Amino acid sequence: MITSAAGIISLLDEEEPQLKEFALHKLNAVVNDFWAEISESVDKIEVLYEDEGFRSRQFAALVASKVFYHLGAFEESLNYALGAGDLFNVNDNSEYVETIIAKCIDHYTKQCVENADLPEGEKKPIDQRLEGIVNKMFQRCLDDHKYKQAIGIALETRRLDIFEKTILESNDVPGMLAYSLKLCMSLMQNKQFRNKVLRVLVKIYMNLEKPDFINVCQCLIFLDDPQAVSDILEKLVKEDNLLMAYQICFDLYESASQQFLSSVIQNLRTVGTPIASVPGSTNTGTVPGSEKDSDSMETEEKPGSALVGKTPEASPEPKDQTLKMIKILSGEMAIELHLQFLIRNNNTDLMILKNTKDAVRNSVCHTATVIANSFMHCGTTSDQFLRDNLEWLARATNWAKFTATASLGVIHKGHEKEALQLMATYLPKDTSPGSAYQEGGGLYALGLIHANHGGDIIDYLLNQLKNASNDIVRHGGSLGLGLAAMGTARQDVYDLLKTNLYQDDAVTGEAAGLALGLVMLGSKNAQAIEDMVGYAQETQHEKILRGLAVGIALVMYGRMEEADALIESLCRDKDPILRRSGMYTVAMAYCGSGNNKAIRRLLHVAVSDVNDDVRRAAVESLGFILFRTPEQCPSVVSLLSESYNPHVRYGAAMALGICCAGTGNKEAINLLEPMTNDPVNYVRQGALIASALIMIQQTEITCPKVSKQII
Repeated sequence: MITSAAGIISLLDEEEPQLKEFALHKLNAVVNDFWAEISESVDKIEVLYEDEGFRSRQFAALVASKVFYHLGAFEESLNYALGAGDLFNVNDNSEYVETIIAKCIDHYTKQCVENADLPEGEKKPIDQRLEGIVNKMFQRCLDDHKYKQAIGIALETRRLDIFEKTILESNDVPGMLAYSLKLCMSLMQNKQFRNKVLRVLVKIYMNLEKPDFINVCQCLIFLDDPQAVSDILEKLVKEDNLLMAYQICFDLYESASQQFLSSVIQNLRTVGTPIASVPGSTNTGTVPGSEKDSDSMETEEKPGSALVGKTPEASPEPKDQTLKMIKILSGEMAIELHLQFLIRNNNTDLMILKNTKDAVRNSVCHTATVIANSFMHCGTTSDQFLRDNLEWLARATNWAKFTATASLGVIHKGHEKEALQLMATYLPKDTSPGSAYQEGGGLYALGLIHANHGGDIIDYLLNQLKNASNDIVRHGGSLGLGLAAMGTARQDVYDLLKTNLYQDDAVTGEAAGLALGLVMLGSKNAQAIEDMVGYAQETQHEKILRGLAVGIALVMYGRMEEADALIESLCRDKDPILRRSGMYTVAMAYCGSGNNKAIRRLLHVAVSDVNDDVRRAAVESLGFILFRTPEQCPSVVSLLSESYNPHVRYGAAMALGICCAGTGNKEAINLLEPMTNDPVNYVRQGALIASALIMIQQTEITCPKVSKQII
């Protein structure tokens, strides 16, 4: 049994190359036991590696690599492992090989990511030996059928060639495609690279024996390519695959923005179909859809029959098929079906509202009960509680009246055909001017009814806002217009709202700032950002600043790293409201991404900013970033929920409520319970609101604490 490597090490001083080679082979066999002793002479081994005339220099590199590995010098170990060439066996399962491969992949990934962000001429060359080891690892994964592991490493290292090869060589291509799409949408934190991956997925989906058009269209939504979606729909119609075309239209309505849908609709009208226009449609910035269209369609087909009806004996004319697709894309059919479902299944308990109304008689609880009623009856069109309590409702004055009127918009959400008749009592009239709060609330209610599905109501709200002379009516009109034109990026709507913003009226400006963000939602419009940030830095009205703070953030919705420059600028501003806007922009830009960099930034601000409002906003924003992985949120905010600062505690409560809404998450509820007894009143308020959010649609079985009375 060998007790020392001194004798073997002494052979390295011999003149004969054969003796040195013999010594290296022996040292390689005992290096795991005598690495400490060998390390004192590692310089001799390094000299042998550097001698290009030495035949076994690669073996010297392997021994040196193992010595440095045991010393914890992983970078030197990796360099010598690369020098060992084929002697470094990636298929060996030893701890040394696994560690060096991990370091190799990390180093390679870092270089690839750095190169990806550089222009073509400035990219740094990557060591071919490094790439060779990574390629061997990819091949090992494929040989062992570890396709998911290969896909993960390929995405980490930005190797789209390997990514595509792995999917195509796997024994379950559809399964790997689904896995890749899920990874792409939930874990990928660079939008530019994500778009490249989506393009590869689209190509593979389209080249399948039976193309998966549904997933292709989902990818194209994220790629913002309405033209390609239109082409697919045209292709399906020509191939008489109508059911698939209609299903894709329903999926598009559920997933895409108004601007995207309107582009698809315009393309369907103009490409390969004899349709000039649909009566009553607005310009290209809105989703066309009018009552006249709807009425004409009703005679052709009952709602839902596009998917479940019998196959007709003769194929419909292309014009009819396109009209049906437009009807689905414009949302008419989905909204109508949803509305009928809610009306049929309305099982609300009015006694809850009655008991709430009678429990505490003050103005705050009056407004809260009105809002609770609208949430309970959202989309059901049932305003029975309000009709039964008209005298009680009449007590609402000023902004409470505005809120009460606007709550009708929540109750009648989706009831679009009769929206103007339903709200006629509360809308501005030319003959006899009514209460400004009531009229403003009425316009806001119209926006809520048509939220994200404006259609013709946008033009009505535009005219009302142009003609409004009262700041409260303009406030409601701006909010309603912002909701109806959400995400359309319509220039005429933007210009009118900007005009209202520049009037420097606090009440109007607050709503206009928020509405500008809604209209430009996710557009990253440079002119809009410049206008809004510029005015925010000039105005003296805090209300306008607050509206713009949220509006600016909405413009950057989902833009991820593209918003970083704006975030940096806002976070450095001396005005705390604009720094708060920076926090909201982080929340919106990285919404649902779980981005580690964004989380680190928010946590840093949460404990370092001098302004309590900014710190609170930073903690609240964590909820938006983590909402796709709600189980992670409690551990992230648990320490913040015990902060000495009540604003931070409030933010932690709201982050839990936002992130875990409707999940009944037990950890989140356990964190909130002690906060319901917090000595600070607004922390208790936040904890109660968050608890309600978490317990949305939970039963006593799924969440036992749902029936607990918190007093």
